[in-house]
Amino acid sequence: MSTDASVPTRAPGRLGDPATTIGDDPRADPRMVAVLEGFGLTGHADDAPLDRTAGRPALLGFVDAVEEGFEGLFAALAAGWAPMSGIDRTTRTVPAADGHEITLHVHRPTGVDGPLPVIYQVHGGGMVMLATEGPLYVRWRDELAAEGAVVVGVEYRNGGGRLGPHPFPAGLDDCVTGLHWVHEHLTELGGTHVVVTGDSGGANLALGLAIRAGRDGWSGRIAGVYAQCPYVLGSWDRPPADLASLWENDRYWLNRELFPLLAEVYDPGSVHADDPTCWAAAADPEDLQGLPPHVIACAELDPLRDEGLAHHRRLLAAGVPSVGLVYPGLCHVGMILFRDAMPDVYAHAVRDVVGFARSVRG
Repeated sequence: MSTDASVPTRAPGRLGDPATTIGDDPRADPRMVAVLEGFGLTGHADDAPLDRTAGRPALLGFVDAVEEGFEGLFAALAAGWAPMSGIDRTTRTVPAADGHEITLHVHRPTGVDGPLPVIYQVHGGGMVMLATEGPLYVRWRDELAAEGAVVVGVEYRNGGGRLGPHPFPAGLDDCVTGLHWVHEHLTELGGTHVVVTGDSGGANLALGLAIRAGRDGWSGRIAGVYAQCPYVLGSWDRPPADLASLWENDRYWLNRELFPLLAEVYDPGSVHADDPTCWAAAADPEDLQGLPPHVIACAELDPLRDEGLAHHRRLLAAGVPSVGLVYPGLCHVGMILFRDAMPDVYAHAVRDVVGFARSVRG
């Protein structure tokens, strides 16, 4: 059998050349690169200034600083977006079992009474930072609503940052409480059924919600789960070798040294490392069997790409209908970041979430 000498043998990304950056990786979408270049983000992400043994006060301070940086970037990305009309926005306050209140942000298309699918949106931030009220997520909910859905964003307690510090399971508990309220008020909301969606850490919470629902016997309240770029491993300081993207795309906007630090803030001491409602990657087949349909949407140049795809395969092995997607040339959550520079990609992401929500009506 002859060998074709023209077949390329170099591994992709930093596996082939550790000096490769997202700015010069030939797979990178040039529209994304142009935006990142404007923010000085096409080189290698900075080293983390500490490790997970630094102690909780230092880690919480680090999360505060990272949150400020991300919020500044997202606000800058959204600064040029014209306000959307034709969307009604209201808030609801839901009491939690321990006495605190959970705010739900409800977006719906003006003048449309329903019935519409309800999309329960869980924001990203590694479960330890960012907020439902951030401009990136307000606009995302507006766009989903304009496509024909009632969208409810849950402001859950973060493990750190300005909405923290509340480690696991506080944030998940808030998401559960909010979801129950939404399901119980479907008629009032003009909704037919509930689909849960989230990005990054919010995707881990969305997946954890479904697992908890299955464990506690109320999975019928969730018609489907759409997870974007899920951050689910929990043990990035000792990752399995088959998750190649953690090396291939390391320091492409995100440095994987960041992940175990955020994990330590969310789950101090890794006490819940084997709990799939804390880290979805810990799920066994019995944790997943009988769950509703899923979509796992990943980005090609994301360090987290392969852990998302691994979860998609776990779902399939457990008999759960699941679609796996990879957006070529994009960084972590790139499908929702670059609305102006990549309107076609952003519009596809909107249509795909809402289309999935319509498709799984019970």
